[in-house]
Amino acid sequence: MRHILGLLTVMAIGLATFVAPVSAHHSFAAEFDGSKAIRLVGKLTKVDWSNPHTYFFLDIQDDKGKVTNWACEGGGPGALSRRGLNKGDLKLGDTIVVDGYRAKDGSNLIDARRVTLPDGRSIYGGTPGDGGPGDNGQ
Repeated sequence: MRHILGLLTVMAIGLATFVAPVSAHHSFAAEFDGSKAIRLVGKLTKVDWSNPHTYFFLDIQDDKGKVTNWACEGGGPGALSRRGLNKGDLKLGDTIVVDGYRAKDGSNLIDARRVTLPDGRSIYGGTPGDGGPGDNGQ
């Protein structure tokens, strides 16, 4: 009996370890609105370079001087690196341009489809195969 309980415990831990990362991944349509394109130009304040999605944060200043922080969701680190964007390319304080689509819930979150760096390089920032606009499956 102890052997069976031990085996079940190990299986449960293994399943929980597998399921947790998978649940964080989602399709474009689950969270973003393909009809709400937006362009952000702002200063980079934070970079979270981890799987399954990278996140970077921009301070955006409106016409009245009010600053709002936006989260930009990109593809995973491996996908971005294959396209030529590495963590070291994103320097805090740099002004970058992000073209993407707003979150369905209206929060300050966008799906970063195109990221333009200060040196002029423009990188496809989306998640490969997510079905969003401009998805080329890379």
